Amino acid sequence: MPELVEALVRAAVIGIGATAVMDIWGLVRTRLLHIAAADYGLVGRWLAYLPRGRFRHDPIAATPPVRGERAIGWSAHYLIGIAFAAVLLAVWGLDWARRPTLAPALVVGIGSVAAPFLLMQPGMGAGFAARRTPRPGFARMQSLLTHAVFGVGLYLAAVAANLLDVFQAHMA
Repeated sequence: MPELVEALVRAAVIGIGATAVMDIWGLVRTRLLHIAAADYGLVGRWLAYLPRGRFRHDPIAATPPVRGERAIGWSAHYLIGIAFAAVLLAVWGLDWARRPTLAPALVVGIGSVAAPFLLMQPGMGAGFAARRTPRPGFARMQSLLTHAVFGVGLYLAAVAANLLDVFQAHMA
């Protein structure tokens, strides 16, 4: 398989896997700790308003809903996970994907918290790094923890992809 195709396939598999790990963490967090899950419908609403020239909402929940916002938000959530997996592969290369280690995955996962802190939260009315929320420190810690879990997910998804490769090679 050409390296570019391999990189794209691995980015998709690793990104989807890591985002799924993050979503599982969100479910566990909601059930065990009673912390509200992220509402990707609101993310979809925010994204749907961008082409209309509106970046900032005060807050996004007060902005009228748009048709298909949940599908837009969830699709974007997984596409963003794939994009961050692609960043990981662009920086550390396919060798990392073939022999994953935790540190690079955590660097990218934790680094990905810049997206909500600098773009999404300000745009959705929560302010820079959630400063306009009722409990900014708690919101920041939850974002940081969730993105660290995403980093662990990047690593686990790469390991799982390699296990599948080994299994397929033995079955051939």
